[in-house]
Amino acid sequence: MMPIPSAAKTSERTQFLTFSLSGGEYAIAVLRVREIIEHEEVTRVPSTPAFLRGVINLRGAVVPVVDLARKFRMPESPVTKRTCIIIVEVESENGRIVLGVLADAVNQVVDFRPEEIEPPPSFGAPVRVDYLRGLGKLNGEFVLILDTDRVLSAGELADAASAPEAAAVPGAGGSSIAANGGRA
Repeated sequence: MMPIPSAAKTSERTQFLTFSLSGGEYAIAVLRVREIIEHEEVTRVPSTPAFLRGVINLRGAVVPVVDLARKFRMPESPVTKRTCIIIVEVESENGRIVLGVLADAVNQVVDFRPEEIEPPPSFGAPVRVDYLRGLGKLNGEFVLILDTDRVLSAGELADAASAPEAAAVPGAGGSSIAANGGRA
């Protein structure tokens, strides 16, 4: 019997949904995506961080919506026909949590083998390194593969919501993005 080449041993592929955010290309594991919905008005919740845009009503369930552009301190994009909300499931200490992620556009589903994913760089990425699973290469460009459990951790959302300086309070001297948001 011939040995199996090492490339064949690691041929298990993982699918990722790619999306645009402030001019960059990002990806999240398809298994975490429940659905993609058209952009809709988000109801702002007082005393929450600016990156937590508010909540939407998804078939009777209240779903928080996170704006990753704000969270990553990147410029926001205007709402277009392609702007959407990606509904994802995140693992937390208390089980799975459903959240919405605001995206400028959803692009495609791609397959990456483990050896096609480079480790996150220690510098130069527009996102915190601990938020990344790695970098995938697609059409000669890098795609930042997000670790949804870390980027959208329930603990971090709760900590940010309880921190007074993180809360978006209109007229409190914060940035104009925190005061109004521009998109919602």
